[in-house]
Amino acid sequence: MAQIVAGFGVPHTPIFPHFVKRDGPDCEIAKLFGAQQEQLAATRPDLIVMFDTDHLNTFFLNDLPIFAVGIDNSFKAPNDEPRDVPNYTVKSLPALAAHIRAAVIGAGYDVGMTQNFSVDHSIAVPLHFLTPDMNIPVIPFFISGHLPPLPKAERCHALGQAVARAIEAWPQALRVVIMGSGSFSLEVGGPRMAPGRSDGVPDPDWAMRVIKSLEERQINRLIAEATQHQLLKAGNVGGELLNWIAMLGAIGDRKPIYVAPQLQNGHAYGVWRWN
Repeated sequence: MAQIVAGFGVPHTPIFPHFVKRDGPDCEIAKLFGAQQEQLAATRPDLIVMFDTDHLNTFFLNDLPIFAVGIDNSFKAPNDEPRDVPNYTVKSLPALAAHIRAAVIGAGYDVGMTQNFSVDHSIAVPLHFLTPDMNIPVIPFFISGHLPPLPKAERCHALGQAVARAIEAWPQALRVVIMGSGSFSLEVGGPRMAPGRSDGVPDPDWAMRVIKSLEERQINRLIAEATQHQLLKAGNVGGELLNWIAMLGAIGDRKPIYVAPQLQNGHAYGVWRWN
């Protein structure tokens, strides 16, 4: 049977590949992603399931599901042209993606799907750093975390648990890594940007509370505090934390190997490994 062997929390800032190309392998971004790349390689994954919030590039306002799964043999990335990111074709496992969708619908979640799709930097940037050869299949699981009404944190955590049950019921032997992609506190192109920048961190104290909850394995506390009001207070993309919370639901109550903060960007890099 398939088994979940690790969880990863990743940022996806679109300019990061350009910064690494400009600043070289000794810059902070390269080192933080490099450490995660080593951890990912050590897990020997056969599949990545990534919880992600699309930035109105795969979906748009006229077709914006709360939850959806990408189901196809492969998909293109990225569709929003972040600097210094090549055009990738990412393999997937459509039969398993369809199985996950059917199982979580059976568990009470109304999950849409997209086929013949492409994804934006929120998936492409982490994969660019962690799996640059694109040799690991990826199933994207989209959670609407930008535009209210947002799904509740409790529901996203329980959704992750349902996804885990679906994966573990798959008969093929696969080593599966669960990823959550996004920031904790970030304002992009909005009134709470930092002076001279196109983004900002409106609630650094919240970002630090999230990191401490992750480090201390206080997931129930994190879920209770991650209300829609708090997520929107943390920035117009603060709801991306829901992707991490879904990942935590899928991997179970575990202590991380590490959570490395990058508070100037309102996010962190996290690794949970046990097998």
